Amino acid sequence: MQKLELKNVRKQFGHGLNQVTALDGIDFEARSGELTLILGPSGSGKSTMLTILGNLQKATDGEVLLNGQNFENLTQKQSDDFRLKRIGFVLQSYNLVPYLTVKEQFDLVNKVKPKGNLDKQTFEEYIDKLGIRPLMNKYPGQLSGGQNQRVAIARALYTNPDFILADEPTAALDSERVKVVGGLFKDIAKEQDKAVVIVTHDLRLKEDADRIYHLEDGKLSLEKGNQN
Repeated sequence: MQKLELKNVRKQFGHGLNQVTALDGIDFEARSGELTLILGPSGSGKSTMLTILGNLQKATDGEVLLNGQNFENLTQKQSDDFRLKRIGFVLQSYNLVPYLTVKEQFDLVNKVKPKGNLDKQTFEEYIDKLGIRPLMNKYPGQLSGGQNQRVAIARALYTNPDFILADEPTAALDSERVKVVGGLFKDIAKEQDKAVVIVTHDLRLKEDADRIYHLEDGKLSLEKGNQN
């Protein structure tokens, strides 16, 4: 089983009177085969928690573990390889290259990561489920927010990662698309034994989740599922 863990993680920003505690002693585990939701209002620390899980930023205190190994013990190359080969990020900013068409976004992934990406059949299934086939020759600037969001989801899945970390992946989608995307993430977790973590305030995703947490005022609580 693949797993990412946070153990007694704290994250603080600023110093002295200006110090803010975003995460206050968080314990969390993302396991393969499960879709986990982290719910909370804007500014509750959800995005901070996700980026610490994905090794994009460091915790102030506590441990971040990949299959029991502390991230602090990884070399820079190991950290870079982890993010490239084992993590699929879906960020609110989409992070699409503006001067590349949708098709070229995936071509770029093949250049950066030539091996281990989705096979052609699975990729074709995903782009049809996400409804982005008609968009393949368009640029991000020609797409709506919801279309860019679906392209960003497809690109994150394309690398065939062990862990999928998504930050508000349905924020710009209508209810019908939310059902499709939620079902797709659930299927990927179950059928391909991936660990999927979604931070969101979109309650429409709750029915697809194996575990549901709430993050508020830096504290994490469990609503649904088992902690261990």
